[in-house]
Amino acid sequence: MMQESNIELLKYPIGVFEKPQEVTEAILATWVKDIIDLPQQLRQAVANLTEEQLEIPYRPDGWTVRQTVHHVADSHINAYIRFKLALTESTPTIKPYEEGLWAELPDGKNAPIEWSLELLEMLHKRWGMLLENLSEREYAKKFYHPATRHENSLKIITGMYSWHGRHHVAHINTLRKRMDW
Repeated sequence: MMQESNIELLKYPIGVFEKPQEVTEAILATWVKDIIDLPQQLRQAVANLTEEQLEIPYRPDGWTVRQTVHHVADSHINAYIRFKLALTESTPTIKPYEEGLWAELPDGKNAPIEWSLELLEMLHKRWGMLLENLSEREYAKKFYHPATRHENSLKIITGMYSWHGRHHVAHINTLRKRMDW
């Protein structure tokens, strides 16, 4: 049986997201760049993997590489919509979704990863353009998440999705290293 600390490292290979005390322009610029660069980073992480390798989970009881790629697309589509809602409404309540159940749907388990990789490329071009053109006032807008019962500004959410993309790329890269692929 794998030790608890090893499981935690497999779950959070780059650590958990930590909200900084202050989000400087430099931090925000790094987060936006991470979001813009994610499709390329994810594509590199899955480069040359076989269909069999795509079916291996990144950790015990975790998603397969295929499910992880599709999850990133599902999650970031939701994030982009949430940004648009926050920018056009007054602190909207967003709709949570059951990410674990989405990963078990036929497209999450069986679709070619290229579909999600291409989707992410176009989505992140639009999202990146949006993020690069937001004012400080727009970054201060918020949405309410009923599952967590928190309001977060778009500035903080940008950091969370910067982390989210890097987190899942690290899952795949850590698996590749462990398996010597």
